[in-house]
Amino acid sequence: MTSWFFDSSHEQPLTSAAHQASQQFQIRAATPTDLTAISQIIAESFHSQTGFWGWAFPLLRLGIYEDFRNRLSSPAPHHICLVAVDTTIAGANNLVGTVELGLRFHDSWKQNGKSFLYLSNLAVDQKYRRNGVASKLLLSCETLCQEWGFKDLYLHVLEDNHQARQLYFKLGYKMYKVESNWNLFFLQRSRQIFLHKHLNFDSSD
Repeated sequence: MTSWFFDSSHEQPLTSAAHQASQQFQIRAATPTDLTAISQIIAESFHSQTGFWGWAFPLLRLGIYEDFRNRLSSPAPHHICLVAVDTTIAGANNLVGTVELGLRFHDSWKQNGKSFLYLSNLAVDQKYRRNGVASKLLLSCETLCQEWGFKDLYLHVLEDNHQARQLYFKLGYKMYKVESNWNLFFLQRSRQIFLHKHLNFDSSD
């Protein structure tokens, strides 16, 4: 099998995912030099830049930067941050998307010590959306899942994020449960949907 490069300081692309990427986009492990671009893309994807949140945006972006810096400097077992880069652009401004993959413990499963692979922080630069970047990142995570010896992937998506839900369902994710609480009701926030995908690597799909 082709080796994956999990060392966050490694600059070489993840060649195992090359068949999943078009010539324009390539998937590789994130490095410390990607931190600024990663934090910018995630901040723009999940936080508004208007009104009060516009004033707080630099602080939110800094918090994201520090969180990623800590995770990249002290990588946990079975954890990686992947990035998608536009190979037609030279230099440090070619990062167009990112996703994290790592072990988690669901609250209801902690008693049994059951861990699972969890996808988070999937984000794509607004100029590159609807170009297959998110799909390539997700499929690369599936390849990693296989190489790590796992067969199930989980993630959360907001109930009102219809575009993201459509993507996940298209790739074979199914609803596991709807998570809600009274705080979300009073704050008029969307509920989170916990999605699951079982990976059948023995099939020809």
